[in-house]
Amino acid sequence: MSDYQRILVVSTQADAAEVARVRAGIASSAVVLTAPTADGKRIVQGLGRTAHPETLLAPVRFPDVDRGHRLDEVVRRHAVADRYRDVVVVADPATIILLLRVLAPDQLPASGPVTEVGLPRGPRPVPLGRAAGAGVALAVLVGLLSAAVPVWVLPALAAVAGVVLLALPGRRWLGQSVLIAVAVSLVVSLLAIAGSARFPGAW
Repeated sequence: MSDYQRILVVSTQADAAEVARVRAGIASSAVVLTAPTADGKRIVQGLGRTAHPETLLAPVRFPDVDRGHRLDEVVRRHAVADRYRDVVVVADPATIILLLRVLAPDQLPASGPVTEVGLPRGPRPVPLGRAAGAGVALAVLVGLLSAAVPVWVLPALAAVAGVVLLALPGRRWLGQSVLIAVAVSLVVSLLAIAGSARFPGAW
């Protein structure tokens, strides 16, 4: 199942309140593309982010026939560099219309100065190495706390958290990681119990 990468297209006509709302809604990892203009600089300063100036986003009086496709290529190049971060594009209204015609042909520009577009992407891959490491750490923690806490409590709580995260589209990969960690912790715990039965005093 695919989800979407957010592309926020912000007009240089946006006021301070609208820019503040965009700033509050984007993560610190968001990449900001801007036209190298005074209006673009004003918006970027309001967003509080370091921007990547793109000369192609600058307004032109007589746009080329393929200008929309070239704008689309610029935005997609930055989006594909990291499919799991937001992309903010700051440009003048005329440039935004050309960009959205190619980037999101089935979506009309928003009535306001901020338009949100979703680019389809695959699910975030599960970091198997980190999940396995977390499982080993969980098994060790269960062993250390076994005298005070029943051994099933921590894995059960982690499993419940994993199932809850699975239900959240943007956190599905994290839920899968947690459940893998729980499975690894159970295997490690069982191996430790088997080893202590074979060699008493080892666990």
